[in-house]
Order: sequence, then structure tokens, then C-alpha cells
Amino acid sequence: MNQPPANRPDTPCVAICSTLFDEVCRGCGRTVAEVANWVFMSQEEKDAVWERITREGYPRR
Repeated sequence: MNQPPANRPDTPCVAICSTLFDEVCRGCGRTVAEVANWVFMSQEEKDAVWERITREGYPRR
């Protein structure tokens, strides 16, 4: 089983949630579906999200 990088938190959440109003969260960069399904996603799926949001400048801590 793949493990995330040691210095990376399990979730990109930064407690600046805007998914009630935006399709993409302004804090972490995940879509509404990604936020809702995060706990059910495989490590590979999470890694793909992390790669995309990091490339786009998220999470905004």
C-alpha cells in the first residue's frame, strides 16, 4: 500500500471552507465531490488530488 509523503497531512483542509458556495474550495482547492468523498478515496486517488491542487497553488495556508 502506498504511503503519503511523511511531511504531508492526511487532508489538504485548511478550515477555510467555501464548498457551500463554490464548486472548488477556496482554501484547499478540492471540488465538492472530493471533499465529500475524501475519507473513502484510495491513497492513489488522494495522491492525484494532492498533485493537482499543489500544482494549482493550494492549499492556501
